[in-house]
Amino acid sequence: MENKVLIPNEHIPVLLNETVDGLNVKNNGIYVDCTLGRGGHSSEILKRLNNTGHLYSFDQDEEAIRKSYDRLKAISDNFTLIKSNFEFLEEKLKEQGVDKIDGIMFDLGVSSAQFDEQDRGFSYRFDARLDMRMNKDSSLSAYEVVNNYSQEDLFRVIRDYGEEKFAYQIAKAIVKFRQTKPLETTFELVDVIKSVLPNKVLNQKGHPAKQTFQAIRIEVNDELGVLKRALKQAASLLKSGGRMCVITFNSLEDRIVKDFFNSLTKEEGSRKLPTPVEEKDYVLVNRKVIVASEEELEINNRAKPAKLRIIERK
Repeated sequence: MENKVLIPNEHIPVLLNETVDGLNVKNNGIYVDCTLGRGGHSSEILKRLNNTGHLYSFDQDEEAIRKSYDRLKAISDNFTLIKSNFEFLEEKLKEQGVDKIDGIMFDLGVSSAQFDEQDRGFSYRFDARLDMRMNKDSSLSAYEVVNNYSQEDLFRVIRDYGEEKFAYQIAKAIVKFRQTKPLETTFELVDVIKSVLPNKVLNQKGHPAKQTFQAIRIEVNDELGVLKRALKQAASLLKSGGRMCVITFNSLEDRIVKDFFNSLTKEEGSRKLPTPVEEKDYVLVNRKVIVASEEELEINNRAKPAKLRIIERK
C-alpha cells in the first residue's frame, strides 16, 4: 500500500489527549485499541512507542482497517491491525502471542465515519436501506429487526436500549406499517416514529428518532452484551500498573462500565455483572468522570455525550 497521512479534519477523535494521557503510555509497552475507527487514538498511542513497543488495534469494519493502515504506517511499523469484534479480544491476542498488556482503550458506539456513510443506514439524516451493521458480514441487520421482530420484542428493544418513553406506540406503529409493505429505509422508519409522537416531543431540541435508532443499532450489534464480555477480558489482560480507558456515549454503556469498575475496586461487586477477575486488585484513576472540554466541544459537538472512565491494575 502507498503510505499517506490522512487529513486531520477527516475525523476528530473524542477526548483524544485525555484518553492517551490516561493510558500513561510506556514507550516499550504493549497497547490495545479495541475500536480503531479511522485511527485517531491509535495514531497518538503509536507515536509514543519505540521499536520495542507494539500496538494492536481491533475493528470489525473492513473499511476502517483499510483507511487506517496508511495513517499508522506513516508513523511506524510497530502495529498490528486485527479485523475482529473486540468480543474476541483474548482469543485474537493469544493468536499473536500476547497474554499480558500495558494498556487498553475502548471508544464505544458508532464511529463518526460510519454515521457519515449514507449507505450504512446508521443515521436518520440520510435516506438509506435499514442496515446498521458494524460488521457487514453479520447476518442480522436493522431490516430484520424492524420487519421480523414481534411487537413485544420491538417494544422491549426500544424501551430498554433507547430509553424511549413512547416505545410501545412506536413498536405498534412499526407493526402496523409492515402489514402493508416491509419497512425498508431509514426515512420510512423516521416517518413511522414521528407519526406517533406528540407535538411537544417533535418540537423539542434533538431528532425525534434518535433514541429508537440507537436502540435498534444496539440490538443489531449486541453492543451491551459484547461490552460486558470484553471488559472482563480486558481487565484480566492488564499487567500490574496497566490501565484501561473507556469512552462511552450513552447512559446504558456508562452504567455498565461504572458498575464493572466499581466491582473491581470495591469490596461488594455488582450482581448484574460477571464475578470480577480479582477483588480489590484495581484502582480508579479518575473518581469523577471525564468529559469533553469547552474547547473540544467548539470544534466537535459529537463529543458532548462522551464520558471517560479509567482504571489501573495494582
